[in-house]
Amino acid sequence: MFSRRIPEDKMHLPTAEQALPGRTQPMATTQTHTVLGTSLHSPFPAGMQQGIFGMGCFWGVERLFWKIPGVHTTAVGYCGGLTPNPSYEEVCSGMTGHNEVVLVVFDPNEVSFEELLKTFWENHDPSQGMRQGNDIGTQYRSGIYVSSPAHQAAAEVSKATYSDLLMQAGKQPVTTEIRTAPTFYYAEPYHQQYLHKNPGGYCNLAGTGVCLPGY
Repeated sequence: MFSRRIPEDKMHLPTAEQALPGRTQPMATTQTHTVLGTSLHSPFPAGMQQGIFGMGCFWGVERLFWKIPGVHTTAVGYCGGLTPNPSYEEVCSGMTGHNEVVLVVFDPNEVSFEELLKTFWENHDPSQGMRQGNDIGTQYRSGIYVSSPAHQAAAEVSKATYSDLLMQAGKQPVTTEIRTAPTFYYAEPYHQQYLHKNPGGYCNLAGTGVCLPGY
């Protein structure tokens, strides 16, 4: 993961004609969360809700969320692009359109979606477009992929609020994409809970220092 920089000519999403073809079969992946001991795959327990978040390199993002009380399970993967069942190398090429993301399954009786949004906004820079710090390319864009109209509304409100706060602090406005959750493709086994398996591994998470009040 030390050669993760993507050239500037891969800062734009590919068209359907340009995107890699991918494959019909899902990539083999892990079944059980190595920290929480829960399943990475549905069906999840009754009453659970979920969201998908893109904040740059998914290793540190997953660790951030699995530590939150009320989170049932997390998994890293790819979504938001065109290529079915992509590999990590294909996503890194910039020719799938996919984002590096984390699936977060949570118990809304213990932690609200709004609290997860607060974690999302405050722990990366959502104003950088197709990059996060020194990690450059479409796979590092800021994104929230929602599973219900209520989550969509909450995400949009929080985006508007946080964008105003950033601009008041002299920073650039938010570039985060908010969409109904597309197909989530699980990443390869070695990526799942990577920073638990490799505690000294790469983590580029860094917030703007601007807090989102009210949660």
